[in-house]
Amino acid sequence: MKQNQPAPILPLEDISDCSTEYVTAVLRALSILEAFGGSDVHLPLVELSKRTGMNKTTALRIARTLAKKHYLVQRDDGDWRLGRAAGWLGACYQATFDVHDIVEPVLRELTIQTGESASFYVREGNQRTCLARVDGPQTIRHHVRVGIGLPLDLGAPGRVILAFSGEKGEPYEAIRKRGFHLSMGEREPEVSSVSAPIFGLDWKLLGSICISGPTSRLAKERLMELAQVIMQAANQLSYSLAGNAKLAKLKLPDSIATWHP
Repeated sequence: MKQNQPAPILPLEDISDCSTEYVTAVLRALSILEAFGGSDVHLPLVELSKRTGMNKTTALRIARTLAKKHYLVQRDDGDWRLGRAAGWLGACYQATFDVHDIVEPVLRELTIQTGESASFYVREGNQRTCLARVDGPQTIRHHVRVGIGLPLDLGAPGRVILAFSGEKGEPYEAIRKRGFHLSMGEREPEVSSVSAPIFGLDWKLLGSICISGPTSRLAKERLMELAQVIMQAANQLSYSLAGNAKLAKLKLPDSIATWHP
């Protein structure tokens, strides 16, 4: 996957087949707006048509309608760019966004799937901070307090953050190739964990999520089984935090080896 690649758009036939509770024209208009990627200052009509799967006449009519409400602006050369109304919506989203509304449901689902505790870590200087956590249902479980700062170079979540921050050498090269990391007793004796990175727009590293629990339940074989679960959750959370709910529903690769620094 390349940097600044525009978000995949639902095929036109998927839009037209939506049930009667949806308004097809609105979905088409949103597809036009979603055609713009992070590096697209402006796009010609032919490119909007190509990315949305609409014919040029339909794309033009919708673009002109969006321009009436300032969501798009047509330049003198005929290309289209996002307008001030689109920027206003983005600003409103940023002002009201609560990361916990997106992160905690994913962590909760992880605990249901795995029976273990799930956490989300972010980097703060030379430490990793637990920003959100959902404890597993087991009586014996690994405890971490939200807000606590822990070493980056001990434990799977910290190693993952270092690896995808560009740390050189091993084990970081191997972590980047696998897309995940597991540890057994590295920071705390008898505690095992498996972790994967979380990305935002343009592959910006946001942090890592992990599953952790006692090594008596999480032997290496079990951790390898859970690695695919944690990577799928990491992909879902990455796309949700990047702001495109459609992407979270798409089938994603099992490896993040295509990461770009």
